[in-house]
Amino acid sequence: MSEVSMSQIDLTTLNLQQLTALKQQLDQELGVFQDSLQTLKIAQSKFQESGSCLEKINPAMEGNEILVPLTGSMYVMGKLKETSNVLIDIGTGYYAQKNIKDAKDYFDGRVAYVTEQMEKIQHLGLEKSRVRDAVVDVIEMKLQNANQMQKEES
Repeated sequence: MSEVSMSQIDLTTLNLQQLTALKQQLDQELGVFQDSLQTLKIAQSKFQESGSCLEKINPAMEGNEILVPLTGSMYVMGKLKETSNVLIDIGTGYYAQKNIKDAKDYFDGRVAYVTEQMEKIQHLGLEKSRVRDAVVDVIEMKLQNANQMQKEES
């Protein structure tokens, strides 16, 4: 259901089954937003970490021994051969050689972009959450009305 059509629906005209289906759909969409936010937070953290690691590299480190990760839990010893350029992962298996400043600018730009996307998703999530809360309120009102009618009939 699109934003335009949802904003034009009078929720009180829907029956309980329709309201429940709408609530389930909104719950699913909110779950997707939460998953997307979590993925973006992980990406944001990785870009920030990469940027901060660049600040630790300086010419005096050239020739120092370092641990080179082969996997997430396996490392080999290596020597830092060059400190003026780094090789960065720019996505989908592509790498680019950049000097430290350009690499830092790249990671800062990625952090800014991911943060912007997170803000957009948070805004959409708030809107969906408001609609979901309104649906829940109408469901509760209809259930109370149904209970009241049953009591009156008894």
